[in-house]
Amino acid sequence: MVKVEFIEIYLLIFLLLIFVITKVLNRTRCKHMNLPPSPPTLPIAGHLHLLKEPFNQSLFALSQKHSPIFSLRLGSRLAIVVSSPSVVEECLTKNDIVFANRPCFWVGKYISYNYTTIISSPYGDHWRNLRRICKLEIFSANRLNSSSSIRRDEIKNLLWKLYYSSSDDNFVKVELKPLLSKLTFNITLRMIAGKQHKPEAVKLHGLQQELLKLGISPIVGDFFPFLRWANFFGYKKKVVKLTREINGLLQGLVDEHQRNKYGFEKEDTVISHLLCLQESEAQYYTDEIIKEIVQDMLLGGTNTVVIALEWSVSNLLNNLNTMQKSKSELDFHVGHGRLLDETDLPRLRYLQNIISETLRLNPAVPLLVPHVSSDRCNLLGYNIPKGTMLLVNACAIHRDPKLWDEATFFKP
Repeated sequence: MVKVEFIEIYLLIFLLLIFVITKVLNRTRCKHMNLPPSPPTLPIAGHLHLLKEPFNQSLFALSQKHSPIFSLRLGSRLAIVVSSPSVVEECLTKNDIVFANRPCFWVGKYISYNYTTIISSPYGDHWRNLRRICKLEIFSANRLNSSSSIRRDEIKNLLWKLYYSSSDDNFVKVELKPLLSKLTFNITLRMIAGKQHKPEAVKLHGLQQELLKLGISPIVGDFFPFLRWANFFGYKKKVVKLTREINGLLQGLVDEHQRNKYGFEKEDTVISHLLCLQESEAQYYTDEIIKEIVQDMLLGGTNTVVIALEWSVSNLLNNLNTMQKSKSELDFHVGHGRLLDETDLPRLRYLQNIISETLRLNPAVPLLVPHVSSDRCNLLGYNIPKGTMLLVNACAIHRDPKLWDEATFFKP
């Protein structure tokens, strides 16, 4: 018993020594490297214990204690967190090329086609070309205007569903999120592939929802390289399985377009347009490139829109005066004889204010997708090493009381 007690005492002393040495080394390193201010850290884990969901709120609380720019040690990774417009401008305007890259998390290998999509691709010719394709070939004003009939058609389908669900004049509970998710997915997929209500589309939507529920965020091995082999709760196997199934369905869409080329060209879908580019530059516009663009559009363009729509409805229901003002504006400019059309939007200033205020108060991505420094740089006098993650707390900036009066209130 005595020996066991001594072993426990020695173990406790050993752990305390490690803790003290780590704190001293971290303080010395921070002073030597001239990093932004940082909270007290733990051995090995660093500051991971301080991150609690929702992450944007826990990071905002830390910025209030320390500074609009502060540093965190997340396992083996160094990160800086910025919560001020002026600091963000310093990072993404003056040092935009240094912070143009994204960190290579494990999940990106599968979801982002081995880090080659527009979201995860490193800064360079390929990244610039993907941006050019999206700006000029996919999201141009002419292309968006040509697909307005698709959006109008899908919105009518949603309205009919809502009408029939309450056609007996009784109040009915409606869960909007799945309906909005199907709406945005159908619009995006019809723009991409011309598909509507087919089994493949339903399956693809289900798989992507499973992937989003599973979470496409960093894993433990991204912060502790010695645990990269670990497969906690079967997460890796599930992600690999889902991404392979999604890839197979996307390849099916591309193959179908190649088999029925002239039919889809009449619909002027995104895939048919990219296949036309493939004919002129077959070495670059491969099937993989086409699937990357489609994947980014479906994942990035569906979930974020659903979140924004949900918050818009929630804000209106909790601010009845605002909803009444918006209704009066619609009655005046649109009337009761027809549905709202996209061409009406420039005249609906108050509705535009509601949308802008929703995106300010409840951004779809409160903590922006991380950046990573490709070289050393200087930010506000601090020395930022190569490989440092940059986390931009958009929600904190949007609610900054220095920029807005009553910043946490919905005031369109």
